[in-house]
Amino acid sequence: MLRNALAAKNKINQRIPPIAGTIFAVMLVIAIIGAILMDGKQPDAVAGGWVLGWMLIGIYILFALKVADQWEKAIVLRLGKFQGLRGPGLFWIIPIIDTVPTWIDHRVMVSPFAAQKTLTKDTVPVDVDAVLFWVVWDAEKAALEVENYEAAVDWAAQTALRDITGRMMLADILVGRSTIDKELQQVIDERTTPWGVAVQSVEIRDIVIPQELEDAMSRQAQAERERQARVILGESEKQIAESFAEASQSYINNPTALHLRAMNMLFEGLKEKGALMIIPSSAIDTMNLGGISGMAALAKQNLPKEK
Repeated sequence: MLRNALAAKNKINQRIPPIAGTIFAVMLVIAIIGAILMDGKQPDAVAGGWVLGWMLIGIYILFALKVADQWEKAIVLRLGKFQGLRGPGLFWIIPIIDTVPTWIDHRVMVSPFAAQKTLTKDTVPVDVDAVLFWVVWDAEKAALEVENYEAAVDWAAQTALRDITGRMMLADILVGRSTIDKELQQVIDERTTPWGVAVQSVEIRDIVIPQELEDAMSRQAQAERERQARVILGESEKQIAESFAEASQSYINNPTALHLRAMNMLFEGLKEKGALMIIPSSAIDTMNLGGISGMAALAKQNLPKEK
């Protein structure tokens, strides 16, 4: 609403530019001064006619002189028929005969639009917000082919967004924003080209889904991560078991190597003071740990005590 009010105010100022008002004021002052100077020297009818002539000239300039900004084009109609485009800068029209109903802005326009409570292909209600960047490339078509080209572009963008959202699954919408942007740009541009409007780009700003569905998706993602963690842990256990199986092949026909490995295990366990080692009874006979255990206990007694 504020944007529309400012645009209307600017267009009123353009229809009666400050320079035209200044010229009218100067003409009026000249007419008054001339009437004062001729007081008593000319008949009243002549003086009044002279003043009226200058006022008419000033009024003509006031309504005939127009100003278009650098980025604008004015649509001029003569007796209701298209006469041509005017601007940018100063230009003249014939009052009463010529009219300027529309001022076309040739700058890139930014229009936010949204599709609220739109159902996706899998019947999920979503709110999609997007931004449209567009520009008028043919001012004549924009003025003559559509009643209000700005409102038409906005509605075309909203209907295209609803149509594309309804044809896609929610998962595709969440991960395929760039694809939606390109498809939206193509669809909207096809609709607006006959109006002299070109779509430069469309960008999805936000996709809002129901809170319950968002919580469910979060739990699903967490469960998937836990499943992957368990799979990775299982694969690690499998690799460790395979490594132990390969290592056991080296000790089958080499009891000396197995005995040395047992001694190394005891040594690693006794590195820290006060370490408690639990050894399976079957390992005592298999790895010949009986004698080694006694030696380990003796060594532990001979360790210096902490002060």
